[in-house]
Amino acid sequence: CGGIDKRTIEKFEKEAAELGKGSFKYAWVLDKLKAERERGITIDIALWKFETPKYYVTVIDAPGHRDFIKNMITGTSQADCAILIIAAGTGEFEAGISKDGQTREHALLAYTLGVKQ
Repeated sequence: CGGIDKRTIEKFEKEAAELGKGSFKYAWVLDKLKAERERGITIDIALWKFETPKYYVTVIDAPGHRDFIKNMITGTSQADCAILIIAAGTGEFEAGISKDGQTREHALLAYTLGVKQ
């Protein structure tokens, strides 16, 4: 339950390639807005539910861009735990974790909102 069929991913791959964003095919599973796809960023929160034999899981995809921090807070305030996705390019992690970085800000906001794991 909650899986994504191969044809859907192939469709997203084709559409993303047409916009010059081929590597975004997986992001488009949750990024539905035209502006999100054109800009290559998450703007609004999106939910995706699935279940395992033991748990019901709701993934909340929240924006990482500074302009949409209110939406990030809305999504994070509903979470029990978080997976923080970070940039891994040269210098990107260091910029994100710096005093004014988005990675640092998101981690602190999540903790403040009660997400401790």
